[in-house]
Amino acid sequence: MSLPSAQQGPSVADVVAERTARAVSPVSPVVAFWRTTIGKKTVMAVSGLLFVLFLIAHMVGNLKIFAGAAEFDAYGAWLRTIGEPVLSHGWYLWIQRVGLLVALVAHVTAAAQLSARDLRARPVKYAHGQRVRATYATRTMRWGGVILALFVVWHVLDLTVGVVNPDFRHGQPHHNVVVDFQVWWINLIYIVAMVMLGLHINHGFASAAQTLGVTRPARRRAIRAVGTTLAVVLTAGYLVVPLGVMTGMVS
Repeated sequence: MSLPSAQQGPSVADVVAERTARAVSPVSPVVAFWRTTIGKKTVMAVSGLLFVLFLIAHMVGNLKIFAGAAEFDAYGAWLRTIGEPVLSHGWYLWIQRVGLLVALVAHVTAAAQLSARDLRARPVKYAHGQRVRATYATRTMRWGGVILALFVVWHVLDLTVGVVNPDFRHGQPHHNVVVDFQVWWINLIYIVAMVMLGLHINHGFASAAQTLGVTRPARRRAIRAVGTTLAVVLTAGYLVVPLGVMTGMVS
């Protein structure tokens, strides 16, 4: 009688069978699309365009600060009434915040995964002088994106939650903005973030359009012009608020 053999692990055939089963297992079309490079680029393009639309609307609202405290505070109060009576007071803003957060997470996740793929595909750095322009644009997008993500967190803590605002008062957005931009280092944070925003839009708008199918040379030139115009207008539109406070035009 032979002794019982020791318990052995799965055979090579078992491992191959398991991997084959995983490979042929049904995958949701959405998940399959997300796993592709074009899928991640599409998610970045669509979420980026949503952010641009939000930034335009947000900038227009911010510029109402030049109309005075009463009108700006009334505008802030009106935002909380959007959707009433279908939505309860303030619900619209929370729905918007959640939607923007989901878009931001998707945008950042896709960007990080695409960057990781790019580094794996190109483990050796470019030779000196090779594709300098493309490398500069890529680095600007990556590090600018990191700076903007950190700024979003700061901005929410500052003017939404109020925990880092010098003298936050609920229901008085005009006061909160003015006391904010009377502090030089807060102005510096804001200005750097807005410059990064302009650079991000200038490069990202054209990339998003190309991902979504705008590939003809004439149209690409027009898209670049639109992207640059948007970048300049949005950057200037956001920077005039702290500049207005610093120069005394807003007080």
